[in-house]
Amino acid sequence: MDATAMRRRISEMPVARLATVDAAGRPHVVPISFVVDGDTLYFAVDAKPKRSSDLKRLRNIAQNPAVSVLFDHYEDDWKGLWWVRVDGAAQRVDDAAEAGRAIDLLVDRYPQYARARPGGPVVAISIERMSGWSAA
Repeated sequence: MDATAMRRRISEMPVARLATVDAAGRPHVVPISFVVDGDTLYFAVDAKPKRSSDLKRLRNIAQNPAVSVLFDHYEDDWKGLWWVRVDGAAQRVDDAAEAGRAIDLLVDRYPQYARARPGGPVVAISIERMSGWSAA
């Protein structure tokens, strides 16, 4: 699958899975809503209920910025299976203008965010590598 096809498939997905690694080397995977702007993927911590505001994904990124984001599609007819993985470096966005722009892009993408704008923090993932596979 070429880069154009991978980017198209990513743009069509409403959710992805973010993989981080904790200090002991254990993987941690969570679903995220996201937006891609050029070579940067953004996600933000939103108002959905969470057990804590001290999120493991954010602690992991602070300790080790290497992350992977998986986008995948399943259907019973296995000819339609595909996946795309983005590997990159994640960092918390401290620049207010960049964070605001990322949240604006997320609000444009997800109608739910228009009613409950994410408060952040915002994380930017610099897309360093994309790989993918498709049955078709």
